[in-house]
Amino acid sequence: MNLPNRLTLSRIALIGVMIIGILVLACIPNLHVEPIGNSSVNPVYLAIAVIFVIAALTDLLDGKIARKYNLVSDFGKFLDPIADKLLNDGAMIFLLVPQAYAWEQRRDPVMLTVLLFCVVLMIGRDLVVDGLRMIAVRKNIVIAANKYGKLKTVLQMIAIPMLLLNDWPFSYFDANWPQSLQISNIFFYLATIMSVISGVIYVVQNRKVFSK
Repeated sequence: MNLPNRLTLSRIALIGVMIIGILVLACIPNLHVEPIGNSSVNPVYLAIAVIFVIAALTDLLDGKIARKYNLVSDFGKFLDPIADKLLNDGAMIFLLVPQAYAWEQRRDPVMLTVLLFCVVLMIGRDLVVDGLRMIAVRKNIVIAANKYGKLKTVLQMIAIPMLLLNDWPFSYFDANWPQSLQISNIFFYLATIMSVISGVIYVVQNRKVFSK
């Protein structure tokens, strides 16, 4: 197995580590919260955010190494997008939903609804694109990743750790802003918008897949 594929598998393994962190949070709901700047960050969330960033970096490295040293393989093409979706969608489900719970505890049901709506939109988009690719494979049509989908992934990988860190480091100057307009949330909105746009572009550009 070549190095890019090893990096991809390591990304999947790190997802398991993050889930263990969520189980720790579930078992110790009153875990001490440490202040970072103007934010209060749960130490387990901090550890999970660091693991998420490391996993995201493996996504950057495996593609670059595979292209530079001509190590692109069918196994890598199959596994890499799966690992990306497991990382981002899994993080949104298992890591951001507890964040939503925290917002609910602060009696902000609108913010809770917005967050969950964004998560549903992004995961729904991934399901549609994956279904499109499955149909295309059966017709021997290759659907390559486009720049909009890649931008969506980058925005997700920026927004998720920011939310896990309770808007740090931007909390130094936006702590008194409305929560819905804090920078971490704005990045999450942008990721949602780009997710929908890229999904629509995938469907429109590859509508021939649905023809007889």
